[in-house]
Amino acid sequence: MKDDDFRPKLGKIRSGGSKAGKRYANQLRAAVNRAGGKHLRGGRFTGSRTGRGGAAAALLKARDRYAAFRKRRVMVKARIVKLAGKGMDGARAHLRYIQRDGVTREGEPGELYGAEKDRVDGREFVNRADGDRHQFRFIVAPENGIQYDDLKPLTRRLMAQMEEDLGTELDWVAVDHFNTGHPHTHIIVRGKDDRGENLVIAREYISSGIRERAAELVSLDLGPRTDREIEQRLRQEMEQERFTSIDRQLLRMRDDDGSVSPTNRDAFRQTLHQGRLRKLERMGLAEETGPGRWRLNEALEPTLRRTGERGDIIKTMHRELTGRGLVRSAADCVIHDRSSEPAQPVVGYLVARGLADEITDRHYLIVDGVDGTTRYIDIGRGDATEPTPDGCIVRVTPGNTEPRQVDRTVAEIAAANHGRYNIDIHLKHDPSATEGFAETHVRRLEAIRRATGRVEREPDGTWTIAPDHLQRVREYERQRARAVPVTVDKLSSLKLESQVGFDGATWIDRELISDRPEPLQNSGFGREVREAQARRRQWLIAQGLAREEQDRIVYRANMLTVLRQRELIRIAGQISEELGLSYAETRPGDRVQGTLRRSLELASGKYAVIEKSREFTLVPWRPVLERHIGKQVTGVIRGEGISWTIGRERGGPGVS
Repeated sequence: MKDDDFRPKLGKIRSGGSKAGKRYANQLRAAVNRAGGKHLRGGRFTGSRTGRGGAAAALLKARDRYAAFRKRRVMVKARIVKLAGKGMDGARAHLRYIQRDGVTREGEPGELYGAEKDRVDGREFVNRADGDRHQFRFIVAPENGIQYDDLKPLTRRLMAQMEEDLGTELDWVAVDHFNTGHPHTHIIVRGKDDRGENLVIAREYISSGIRERAAELVSLDLGPRTDREIEQRLRQEMEQERFTSIDRQLLRMRDDDGSVSPTNRDAFRQTLHQGRLRKLERMGLAEETGPGRWRLNEALEPTLRRTGERGDIIKTMHRELTGRGLVRSAADCVIHDRSSEPAQPVVGYLVARGLADEITDRHYLIVDGVDGTTRYIDIGRGDATEPTPDGCIVRVTPGNTEPRQVDRTVAEIAAANHGRYNIDIHLKHDPSATEGFAETHVRRLEAIRRATGRVEREPDGTWTIAPDHLQRVREYERQRARAVPVTVDKLSSLKLESQVGFDGATWIDRELISDRPEPLQNSGFGREVREAQARRRQWLIAQGLAREEQDRIVYRANMLTVLRQRELIRIAGQISEELGLSYAETRPGDRVQGTLRRSLELASGKYAVIEKSREFTLVPWRPVLERHIGKQVTGVIRGEGISWTIGRERGGPGVS
């Protein structure tokens, strides 16, 4: 046989190769490594090089680091938002929010602008985006943004540069905000290129390329940072209680045993590092182990980041309270932490609602509680909580991450039936259960399956329930709690002072006759509620709805009903004039049928306006009705609630 002749020996189909072959491959890799070569390992697909702008990002990243050090700094936050399902509703809500009141220098609502016009119609932009797969949201905040009288020219130049880098025209709108100490711009970009195809932007360009381009433009406008500006900023960082660029340098300076020696030929740098280490020592995050030797706390970065966030929150609380003329001591201001506090509801006056993170749409509430404390509460996604006007009375309840009774029932039935569950198995296991009751368990399983994929449904509708089902439910609830950590209930839209003499059923009235009223502290909002209750009692006595007997107040048994009816009749009269229809009052057991026109916010609660050809009626509202406005509905009044059927057909979907 010649030297260049060979005969391949084929292996089995889908064979991974012999052990001898694998040993030889390992030996080959080891030899390559010993020779100084590089072995390129295959990894999972990351998408880092996929999309437009990848080449521009790589070029910007390779630039001179010294020149970059002198460039003006710009913070860019980015988020890609899917528009499927309820995404378009969220996009509309986000557009409304960034145009809210008080964001301009004059305290006026924000105005959308585009590439050529200073004022554009947000509805037209949203309509163009209808059907898009996604959209991009950016926040661009120059460090020296306060030096700009107008951010529009900067934004337009940045977007023009992005179009050049990405090789496509962009459909975008923007709003400038000057309501914080750092002027910034919200930019929304459609997820379509100029050919109508999905716009995919390289990850590297989003994470660093846009920031570099913005920094270039700001540096051209304001000039590069001078030595004096750089030194001044670093001196300020030396005493800050947050994670700074100096801390990042110190972490990079650590040697193998984790120690830092702040020696430097540059006297200013050495002084800077030494001063920062002394500050960290006072915070308990650094320890001097010897002359010129320091050991940094392992949790230095996360601790400083949390401290910085806490400082920002305290500033926000102080600003909101001061703006409303409220005086609260620092000891009474609390950052609500579900992990360290018992799961107790917070009831109080809503001081303010705002965005904790404008790019991820996480909202916060500042609630002046009846317990005498003022709390900052992260409520998660803004679209998960209905609008809550400032001044209303709310109850904020922490989410429960433990399995519900429905989950325990499913686990119990499945354990007795070889890990299987369906409606028939449920009814056989518990003959007293109804089919409707069993269906609620199926809906719960379906919700868990869609969110986690950790519950399996067979083609015949039978569910396979794992032995650790309850633990999987806990993980599902924790996942939900990260997105929506609390439930916010609006107890009254009326401000406390307006409730004192209001001719209708108010939150104060419900508290006065409650068997378990909210405990009131004699400080803060708790004291204000006590005083308001005393004045409301006198009003009720004057109205003949209460009387004094032996140093106590006795309320009429039907007091709330009388007050509720007074308000309903008064509001119904106004609607009757508006619609030209007569008002039909309802009673328990009555059947209600007609077109659901709208919702109505009253002091006694939220009501639905049901319109017929010649009359209308007002019935208690249910949140599930929101998506059925304008449709035919049928319902039966049952006590304080109502069971609905949507649509004209008798077999339409039911809403209990």
